[in-house]
Amino acid sequence: MGMHVSAHIVWDWNGTLFHDNDAIIGATNAAFAELGLAPITLEQYRTLYCVPVPKFYERLLGRLPTDAEWELMDVVFHRHYAEQRGRCGLTEGAAELLMEWRTAGHSQSLLSMYGHEELVPLVRGFGIEAHFLRVDGRTGPSGGSKAGHMMRHLEALGAGVEPARTVVIGDAADDAVAASQVGARAVLYTGGSHSRASLEEAGVPVVDTLADAVREARRIAA
Repeated sequence: MGMHVSAHIVWDWNGTLFHDNDAIIGATNAAFAELGLAPITLEQYRTLYCVPVPKFYERLLGRLPTDAEWELMDVVFHRHYAEQRGRCGLTEGAAELLMEWRTAGHSQSLLSMYGHEELVPLVRGFGIEAHFLRVDGRTGPSGGSKAGHMMRHLEALGAGVEPARTVVIGDAADDAVAASQVGARAVLYTGGSHSRASLEEAGVPVVDTLADAVREARRIAA
């Protein structure tokens, strides 16, 4: 892939390229159990989930968790998620879409709020790392917004990637917020952590398949 390309996609990982809904719900319910909260369904999760993550817990607790509660739930969540993610795979058609986008002469990268040290070997294990100019996971504390990470990600990509011709594909309203902060566009996918209704509030295109997301990205980045 050359540096001067017609369009660039910044892919999200969890809930977008990586179909890990079952692991997310299992780990979330394990974290809830630590505070005596009842388990929730995927549909409830998709309706209530938001970032920063402590606000999500506030919707369920009726108050923000204390620092000690947040730390406990965060540790439990990540421990259980790591145990369960091995049963999850790429979203249907994801590998083929990555190959097709690259073969067409476009560029793409991956930015996730999953910890960087865990993300990279996971991506590598699926044999898709070579499709990306960069693979960046979260550094620093968990639970925050993607906006600051997106800014650093695009800066690291360099002048060959123009924000105006960049499209962020993700499954959360926060992906659209992060895109707008850097002058990029966004397409949101309904197969992950948010309900269609909550995604539509972001005011960007919302689609039901990754294939549709790529088609929309191609259109708006032209």
